Amino acid sequence: MNETLFAVLVAVLVVAGIGLLIGLILAIASIVMAVPKDEKAEAVLELLPGANCGACGYSGCAGYASALSKGEAKVGLCPVGGEECTHAVGELLGMEGDTVKRVAHIHCMGTCDNTTNKADFQGINSCLSASRYGSGITSCTYGCLGLGDCANACLSDAITICNGVAVVDINKCGGCGLCAEACPRKLITVADVKEQAVVRCSNHDKGAVAKKACKAACIGCMKCTKVCEEGAITVKDFCASIDSAKCTGCGACVENCPSKCITI
Repeated sequence: MNETLFAVLVAVLVVAGIGLLIGLILAIASIVMAVPKDEKAEAVLELLPGANCGACGYSGCAGYASALSKGEAKVGLCPVGGEECTHAVGELLGMEGDTVKRVAHIHCMGTCDNTTNKADFQGINSCLSASRYGSGITSCTYGCLGLGDCANACLSDAITICNGVAVVDINKCGGCGLCAEACPRKLITVADVKEQAVVRCSNHDKGAVAKKACKAACIGCMKCTKVCEEGAITVKDFCASIDSAKCTGCGACVENCPSKCITI
């Protein structure tokens, strides 16, 4: 055997030995440092929709599944999964829970009939892009831009752009809140389904200015606050807001709103 061949064999054996040693170390480390699997949490995770929207109050489906397996969370907090998911998880864990039905509300009635475009936007077809175009493209600097960022973010196809403004189909909406995150003007909130009044306006200009921008704008007249027996309505910066926890859905504010921007 010549010296060159011997040197090659030695090099191969050394490399193989090092690889074997490293492999052995990694195998031991994987056993010693292994994170115990929560089989119950994994089973729950398979039953969740995988939206990872955070509407349940946890970081995502994995976080919610982990909390459920430890008995730290209630069954039925996943609005996207609905009753089927609640029933399946409850059956697996031997727990009962009611599905929390939540829906998105669009706080704007700036349709093409109520407001106008002040500019012909030809940029990227996105609300976020349009919102960076000066003070926006519509006459109302607070209103819906109508380019569908919320609809694109919706997992349930519950949002459509109708006559220039976003509209939610409450029968499809899962209440995940992704549309609210996608809206650059923060015109969307998510609340539990119940008989309640909602202010469909986000304009904070003074009455005359707001009305000029949109026929359905809140003018901050405070008539709604005067007729609300529950004290659920406040007016701040010329725009009304309703505390859903206090609202009974009596409809008195709806009847007395001159702009008709409050709906049930």
